[in-house]
Amino acid sequence: MSELRIIISGGGTGGHIFPAVSIANAIRELEPQAKVLFVGAEGRMEMKRVPAAGYEIVGLPIRGLYRPLWKPANIGVFIDFLKSKRLAKKTLREFHPDVAVGVGGYASSATLNAAYELGIPCLIQEQNSYAGLTNKTLARKAEKICVAYEGMERFFPKERIILTGNPVRQGLLDPTLTKTESSAIFGLEPDLPTVLIIGGSLGARTINESVLQNLGAIAKSNIQFIWQTGGYYFKEIQEALEQKGKPANLYVTDFIARMDQAYKAADLVISRAGASSISELCLLGKPSILVPSPNVAEDHQTCNAMALVKKDAALMVKDAEARDRLIPLAMETVAAHERLKTLGENAYKMAYKDSAKIIAQEVIKLAKGNK
Repeated sequence: MSELRIIISGGGTGGHIFPAVSIANAIRELEPQAKVLFVGAEGRMEMKRVPAAGYEIVGLPIRGLYRPLWKPANIGVFIDFLKSKRLAKKTLREFHPDVAVGVGGYASSATLNAAYELGIPCLIQEQNSYAGLTNKTLARKAEKICVAYEGMERFFPKERIILTGNPVRQGLLDPTLTKTESSAIFGLEPDLPTVLIIGGSLGARTINESVLQNLGAIAKSNIQFIWQTGGYYFKEIQEALEQKGKPANLYVTDFIARMDQAYKAADLVISRAGASSISELCLLGKPSILVPSPNVAEDHQTCNAMALVKKDAALMVKDAEARDRLIPLAMETVAAHERLKTLGENAYKMAYKDSAKIIAQEVIKLAKGNK
């Protein structure tokens, strides 16, 4: 049998890109000779992150729909979709994939529609508890649908669903890493309670403003904070801290490359409720306060967060209430050791341990079946 050839498409945010790369890595572990090509959206972060992970990527001139859907600007979006679909077909004919994988995001819509029309079997991976528009429209064209939450038959045909969980970034589970070592990397004391604040790969304005509004309380506390602001907000936050004064117990950075170290140093995590972030928190058994983004389709981050809150596996603060409630609640929670332990243990019970490998096996099965 000749080498397997696999297309993986999607992106836009780290929440789509990290699982996609994890699936590709798992495919290579199982089938070292497999050829994997990514298809993304021009100008989006996958065009940098995927090559950095060691994979080739083709960019499409595709962009997202404007809300509400009847906006006149969507005429241009539709024209770009048709261009992208033509380019995707050209790429598919040249690459000759045995299977096409969609992980959500603009590019996967054009790519998997093109693959379906060319008779290439498709698999989609839905990370959220509320299915996105792209995956809902692709569902009838996919032979397998890998999901991270129970009850997804309200969006997809039940007989095609496989409950796999979400793949997380490789390297997060380093058993040799200690809290003492990790704390030292951030210039922190290992014995003091530590809160990690992350707003996703692009940052989160509300979470950042919550920190800036509570600098006085942070400075007076015996709690340490690691704060990833996101590159988009870093400059203005630096300027604000110069004016107001940066507390000594607050470590500030635009981006954390080694999230394994940050997670290990933290006793409590403040995070948006993106699917990838939640999967990482569960796998690591980390207590968390989730602040769902209000700027996502169908408010799916609130659905993600509530899946944990209902099982006492996380706390949730609404975005509109975060500026006043978030930091005080974090300080109160990180000091309550039994509460932290309960949240962490319940989160770990919700984790899926081998998601990338399980999805990779399904992709390989489809690819071999198409040979």
